[in-house]
Amino acid sequence: MTTATTPLNPGPVPPGPDGVPDRFARSSWFRQDRFGMFIHWGAYAVWARGEWVRSHEKVDAGTYQDAVDRFGAEHFDPETWADLAVAAGMKYAVLTAKHHDGFCLFDSALTDYTSLHSGIGRDLVREFLDAFRSRGIRVGLYYSLLDWHHPDYPHYGDEHHPHRDDPAHAGHVADLDSYRRFLHGQIRELCTDYGPLDILWFDFSYPDMGPAQWGAQEIVDMVRDLQPDVLIDNRLETSGGGLGSIATNTPNPYSGDFVSPEQVIPVDGIRGQDGMPVPWEACVTLNNSWGHCADDGLWKTPQQLITKLVECVAKGGNLLLNIGPRPDGTLQPEAEQRLRAIGAWLDTNGESIRGAGPAGLGTPEWGYYTRTANAVYAHVLRAPIGPLALSGGIPKDRIARMTSLADGRELQLCDSWVIDSYPNLPFVQFGEIGHHTYPLPDPVDTVIRIELREERPA
Repeated sequence: MTTATTPLNPGPVPPGPDGVPDRFARSSWFRQDRFGMFIHWGAYAVWARGEWVRSHEKVDAGTYQDAVDRFGAEHFDPETWADLAVAAGMKYAVLTAKHHDGFCLFDSALTDYTSLHSGIGRDLVREFLDAFRSRGIRVGLYYSLLDWHHPDYPHYGDEHHPHRDDPAHAGHVADLDSYRRFLHGQIRELCTDYGPLDILWFDFSYPDMGPAQWGAQEIVDMVRDLQPDVLIDNRLETSGGGLGSIATNTPNPYSGDFVSPEQVIPVDGIRGQDGMPVPWEACVTLNNSWGHCADDGLWKTPQQLITKLVECVAKGGNLLLNIGPRPDGTLQPEAEQRLRAIGAWLDTNGESIRGAGPAGLGTPEWGYYTRTANAVYAHVLRAPIGPLALSGGIPKDRIARMTSLADGRELQLCDSWVIDSYPNLPFVQFGEIGHHTYPLPDPVDTVIRIELREERPA
C-alpha cells in the first residue's frame, strides 16, 4: 500500500506533513510533535523478565502473586520521569495503565487487582498524569484488551493465555459478555476519572479475539462521547504487525487515528489504497525489552536512536521510544543516558523534526531529507568525499541560503571543476575549497537547513 516518492513540490507547503487526508485532522498535534515516551511498568518488573513473563513461562495466578505483592514502587517519582522526557525532547508520553497480566496501575471499582489494593495504596496513573501535564507534555494511557487475570477471559485454547494448554483448565468456559462489561467499564473509568486524555493506546487483536469480541464499535462510540479529541491507535482490529482497515478505502469506524508498527520502521512510510499518507507511530524499545528485563544488555546506541527518529519523520511518522523502569520506579542509567543524548541533539536540530515531515525528495545515499513550511533539511549521516550532492530534485536556482544547524555556519554551493559532469545538480561544500573533503560538523547527523526562494511565475 505504498507509492513511489513524488518530486519536490516547488509551491508553498503547509506546516507539518502535507497531503494527510482530512479524516485524520484530529491527529494534527501528533504529526507536529513527532517524538514521545512509552512507559512499560507494572508488577512484571519485579521478576525482571519482561511483561510477557506469565505467558512465556505459563505462570499461574497464584505464583504470579509474588510479583504483585513485591511491586512496591518505593522510589517512583513521576516528576523525575517527566523531567527526563523534557530533557529528551519528548512532547507526549504513554503509560501502561494495565498490561496483559491484568494488574492495574489505576483505581478501579471493578477489581481490587490494582496498585490501590496491592499494598502500595497509590493511584500510579493519576500521579503520572499530574506530573507530565504539569510539564506541558501531552498524556496517553495504554490499556490491554487482553486480561490473563480475569476469570471470564478465554483460558484453555487461547493463543496467549498462560493456561492455554494446561489440561487442568480444559473445562474453562469463557464468558465474553461478562468480560466485555468489565472491559468497557474500565475504559469508561479511564475516560471519566482522569481528565482529558490525548491518546488511548489499545493493545491488541489476534485470531478469535478481535473487534467483535471486544465490542470495538461500542468502545469507540463511548470514547468519542467522553473524550472526543483523544487519539486511538489501530489495534482494536489488528496487532503491531498489521495495518487493519485504516489504510483501506473503506476503513471501519474503529480503525483508529494512526497505525502502530512495533519494533520496525516502515520501509516506505504508510499510505492508503488511495495513495494518501496515513499517520503512523513506530513504537521501539531502548534495548530489546518493553518491561524491565535484567538480562537484556543489548542497548541501542544514541546515534542509532537519533537516526531512527530522523527516518521516522522523513517517512511521515512518529517515534514512541520506550523505557522499562525497575519495580521501585527508578530507571537504568543506560536508558537515562540515551534519552539525554537524544535531547542534546534535538536542542540543536529540533526544528528539522518537530513540525516536519517528508520532503518529497526520495532517500539519498548519505541520509534523509525532512521538510517544514520554511525549509528543507538534509540529514547527512555519512560523510561525502568532496562536496555533497543534494540529489532528489532541488533546483539549483531555488536555493537561497544553506546553514549548518550544528554550528550555525553558512554553507556554499560548490562550483569546483570536480562537479563539471553534473551541471544541473546542486552540491554543497563544507569548507573553503570545493573539491576538498572536510569533517562533518556533527558526526551523528549533520543537518543542513536549505532555504528556498519563491518560485517565479512563468
